[in-house]
Amino acid sequence: MSQHEFDASTTAIADITGDYTIDVSHTRLGFTARHAMVTKVRGQFRDFAGTAHVDTATPSASSVNVAIQAASVDTGSADRDGHLRSGDFFDAETFPEITFTSTSVERDGSEWQITGDLSIKGTSRSITIPFEETGSAQDPFGNVRIGFEGRTTVNRKDFGLTWNAALETGGVLVSDKIVLEFDISAIKSA
Repeated sequence: MSQHEFDASTTAIADITGDYTIDVSHTRLGFTARHAMVTKVRGQFRDFAGTAHVDTATPSASSVNVAIQAASVDTGSADRDGHLRSGDFFDAETFPEITFTSTSVERDGSEWQITGDLSIKGTSRSITIPFEETGSAQDPFGNVRIGFEGRTTVNRKDFGLTWNAALETGGVLVSDKIVLEFDISAIKSA
């Protein structure tokens, strides 16, 4: 998404080093999948928590930890969400949490590369997510707030999410490749 679609972001904080908590009400942890190989279905998770330690001088000292409640998946369709919570996909009853724990962090200006272990349905894989700093501000309530946007593509089968249905015309109902999308707002800890 181009930054030019919105008003210019602010960069009010010279050094964003510190400890942060993800602001759930202003953050989106989403995904996009191809449906029937002709359109995209978008979804997100509504219940999650996360923290980050940001060190701009020594980015490798930075870290991120996120825990997502798998049952909070929301695609705008109750039937589809129920299927995603089932054993065919997330098996949310047996594996209630999806987690991400960073293992390394690199920085080049406002570009960050966060590598970590993503665990879904009892399977962990290392993924790298490129992030862009999207701004910093002190909000009207006195909170220091920072923003990041990132996205990466994973193969859902790598995490045991293998259910699919063949289409009569060829192809499958659900794409193997899933785009993970992150719009993060985090508040500095006092």
